[in-house]
Amino acid sequence: MPNSQKFKPTLVLIALNIAFYIYTSVAGGNFLETNINMIAIYGQVNAFVFQGAYYQLLTSMFVHANIAHIGGNMLFLLIFGLRSEEMFSLPEYLAIYLLGGLTGNILSLFLLPPLTPSVGASGAIFALFGGAAVYARRSVSQSIIGALVYAFFLLLLSSGPDVNIFAHLGGLGTGLLIGYILATRRKPETRYTIRYSYSPFP
Repeated sequence: MPNSQKFKPTLVLIALNIAFYIYTSVAGGNFLETNINMIAIYGQVNAFVFQGAYYQLLTSMFVHANIAHIGGNMLFLLIFGLRSEEMFSLPEYLAIYLLGGLTGNILSLFLLPPLTPSVGASGAIFALFGGAAVYARRSVSQSIIGALVYAFFLLLLSSGPDVNIFAHLGGLGTGLLIGYILATRRKPETRYTIRYSYSPFP
C-alpha cells in the first residue's frame, strides 16, 4: 500500500503553521497572541468572505489565536498526522487535510455570525483523525462503530467556549467519509506465507 511517510507531509505542515504564526506575530507586534488586525486579514470573518475575501477560507487554516492554540494544534497534528502517513499516499493525505479544513470553514461560513472570526487548523486535523480512525477499522473488515463512537467523544471533549465546533464537525465528517471510501475501494495487500518441513531422512 502506498504511503506518504517518505515525504513527511506532517512535518512540512507543522513548519508552515509555525512559520505563518511567526509572520503574524512579527507583523502584529505580539508573539503570545495574534493581533486582531492579522486575524481580520488572514483569519475567516464571514462578512469579509461574502464580500470577496474568499482566500480566507484557506489562509484561516494556518492562523492561530495565540501560542497555546498553535501549540495544542501542532501536537495533535503530529500525533494524527504521523498515523495518517502510514495509511495514505501523499495526494490522499493532502486531500483529507485540505478538504477537511475547507469543509469545516464552509460549514462555519453559513453557521457562524458574520463578524465572528474563526482561525486554526482544527478542522483539517480532525479530518486526519477521522480518516485514519475509520480507515484502520474498515480496511481490515471490522465494524466502524467503534471509530465513530471514539470520534464522537473526541468531538465532545474538544467543544467549549470560543471553540468553533462547526469547523471540527465539518472536518471530522469529511475525514470519516474519505477514509471510508479509500478503505472500501483499496484492495488488501496479498500476503504469502512460505511453509517448509524438515525431514531427518534422506
